[in-house]
Amino acid sequence: MPPKKILILINIFIVSICFSQNMKQGYNYLETGKYNQAEVFFKETLKTYPKNKTANLCYGRAIGLNGKTKDALKLFFNLLNDYPNDFEIKLNYAEALLWNKDFITAETYYKNLLKENNTNFSALLGYTNTLSSLKNYDKALIYIEKALDISPKNPNALISRKYIKLGLANSCTNIQNYNEAENILKENLQDFKDDTETLLNLANLYLISEAYDKAEETYTKLALKNENISLNGVCLVYHLKNNDKLALSTSEKSLSLLNENTDKKIIDQTKERYIQALIWNKKYKIAENEIQKLFDTTEIPENWMLGLRASLNIYKSDFNKSLQDYDLILANDSTSFDGNLGKANVLKALEKYDSAYKNANTTLKYYYNQKDALRFIKDLDKIFTPFVEVKTSYSFDGDNNDAFMYYINSEFAFSTRLKLLGSYNHRFTKNPVANLEAKSNNFLVGVSYQILNNITLESSLGLNSSKADTNNFNHFLADISLFVKPGKLQNLELGYKREIQNFNAELINREIVLNNFIANYNLSTNFKLGWFTQYYYTSQSDSNIRNLLFTSLYYNILEKPILKVGFNYQYMAFKNQVPTIYFSPSNFNAYEVFVNLLKDENSIKNKEWFYDLTAAFGFQNIEDNSTQSTYRIEGKFGYKLSDRSLFNIYGTQSNIASTTAAGFTFTEIGLRFKWLFLEKPYFRNK
Repeated sequence: MPPKKILILINIFIVSICFSQNMKQGYNYLETGKYNQAEVFFKETLKTYPKNKTANLCYGRAIGLNGKTKDALKLFFNLLNDYPNDFEIKLNYAEALLWNKDFITAETYYKNLLKENNTNFSALLGYTNTLSSLKNYDKALIYIEKALDISPKNPNALISRKYIKLGLANSCTNIQNYNEAENILKENLQDFKDDTETLLNLANLYLISEAYDKAEETYTKLALKNENISLNGVCLVYHLKNNDKLALSTSEKSLSLLNENTDKKIIDQTKERYIQALIWNKKYKIAENEIQKLFDTTEIPENWMLGLRASLNIYKSDFNKSLQDYDLILANDSTSFDGNLGKANVLKALEKYDSAYKNANTTLKYYYNQKDALRFIKDLDKIFTPFVEVKTSYSFDGDNNDAFMYYINSEFAFSTRLKLLGSYNHRFTKNPVANLEAKSNNFLVGVSYQILNNITLESSLGLNSSKADTNNFNHFLADISLFVKPGKLQNLELGYKREIQNFNAELINREIVLNNFIANYNLSTNFKLGWFTQYYYTSQSDSNIRNLLFTSLYYNILEKPILKVGFNYQYMAFKNQVPTIYFSPSNFNAYEVFVNLLKDENSIKNKEWFYDLTAAFGFQNIEDNSTQSTYRIEGKFGYKLSDRSLFNIYGTQSNIASTTAAGFTFTEIGLRFKWLFLEKPYFRNK
């Protein structure tokens, strides 16, 4: 070889060695994630070697990983024009498609790359990540295993498999396949022992599936990684297990662990959980002060801060204020889960049902099959799902009156505003001592219409048909009520009810028509006190007039189950006294204290029991007679057969005087069955 050519080859070799040595620093920047430095380094290198393929590839990767994804994609596209068969450039172009979230195009491109070389690790890993981004987790799992066959224990492949399994477990959770989700997450822990993300997902799974003991155990394991995360999770578990006092003390412990070295995200999460615990414990003033402190530290409140204030106002029944905060959250992020479902809950409380449905469905649009949103819609549906309710009872009293009663009641909603109402009541009563019998049948049909979100009108008209030993008759019936919510925690009912006195056979025989003008008012508070007042003015067809006042002041001791104690007062006076016909004192006063234990049928799950137990003791004064002691015992025990049916037995016994009998004792026992005969509201089936 001529000396001149040898010299040229030596120069090329030396330049190549020097270039390679110079590039090592740039490679190091890329490998250690110093993308700013890598971008600057390779940009300078390209000034000297503008056509160098390796320098261009590295520069493309540097700018792409530094956030300039569109520029990187364009650079790799241009390189492909210069080197159309270069497999390495194709791999980088495919990865740039992922950076730009063009997963559909990337999927097709990676398929073609694997046709060229189905054993290339980078192609397999890239295709796997594409499938995972498209939520095709089952197929992604197949290809990540192929990648691991080629490069066993490869850390990037193992991390990809971890996230694929997290996604797959989440998919199983969404379709309520909780056992499969649990198994997948536990597999992850075999690759990454006590991995924080996996443990958090596992704990969340247990919360969703209501396996609260397992959730607590899982959160406790996280204490080794981060005690604040652990305690914040355990706090939530205690709340869901109805132990809010322990939840608050746990949150206070977590709060005490914060210091200047704690990550800001953990600080925010801990403060958020602490304020939530205050709200759960009804420490509203303290919670309000803590929320204000958060707002004072920033010019633009973050969504989680707005969410806390909205939650506080829900608990305080300041729903309009809460609605404003949820609107602010959604203005910042229209996809916010807390914003959409939180707003739906507020709209439901405000009885803006159509809008509540809309926001719940928006939540499902962004969070497919989300359990809380599905449960919300299911609970909302129950308000409007057509039902039939049947009752039957037997009663007797100290005046030898026996009665058998059958009652059927039904509602059919045509929309969230309009319902059709119907009822039928049959009562057969007799007095063997007086040798009297009588039957009474009431038919009523009407409508309920929501005029405004806080005003509803119910109106029913019907017919009474009665048969007694010496008198048969028919009468027109009416039941009209206006339900109003004049302010927060207030309910007012104004009504008129025309009915026929049918307590016993003798009264049916006398054909007494009652025209009742009714006012009911209930006031609740945020400090556990409540007050209910009822007033009846009754004009009777026998020219008598009755005034009846009942008021009750009560205090809620527990919430789950509800336990309340209270004081009742009743006043009654008739214009005319006809004691030989019915109890009609010129004045009557009754006083009693009561205790009520309630597990509400609307708050329980399927296959659970519910109950409502009341015991009351007091005294009564009938005109100028001596004071008499009184008692009242009422009980209801029931079972929820399914989402659409339940039954219960009920009974009561009392010696309190009533409008119809000089009292002494009255006993009633009965059965009730309720069935939602459609799966969902009629207007949601259309």
